[in-house]
Amino acid sequence: MNKTHFIEHLRFALAAQLETAKSAAKTAHDTATHEENIAENKYDTLGLEAAYLAQGQAQRVNECYLSIQQFEQSFKEVISDKVIVGALVCVEYETGAQAWFYMGPNAGGLIVEHKQYQVQVLTPHAPLGKALLNKRCDDEVTLSIAGKSQQLTIINLL
Repeated sequence: MNKTHFIEHLRFALAAQLETAKSAAKTAHDTATHEENIAENKYDTLGLEAAYLAQGQAQRVNECYLSIQQFEQSFKEVISDKVIVGALVCVEYETGAQAWFYMGPNAGGLIVEHKQYQVQVLTPHAPLGKALLNKRCDDEVTLSIAGKSQQLTIINLL
């Protein structure tokens, strides 16, 4: 796995999220300001509802910009032998299955395709993120979710 190439793929994924949010915000704004949505009486709330949606979509665009800024900080080359924000981590489960994760500042759950790998963004606030944080290569981690324990081992750390 090449971390530099992965980061470029992650940048593209974040930019795509931003473009989707911008498009949704424009559509919501156009709907909210369209003449057909002008209230005809006090019970006609379509325009008001569209305005709330437009406001929420605009906030989402701002969150995407903030997310990109925070990720750019995490992309700075930090040399560490521990899992920290900015680390690319491969774990192996008890079953032998392997999974790649990028410890990011936000956007948890985002999946980025890179070559034959799927890399999921984790945040330090997620249960698995908390369990992996500050661990080293070859460390074993036990993760308990809903009373079920899973054992995993960190097998690669970039």
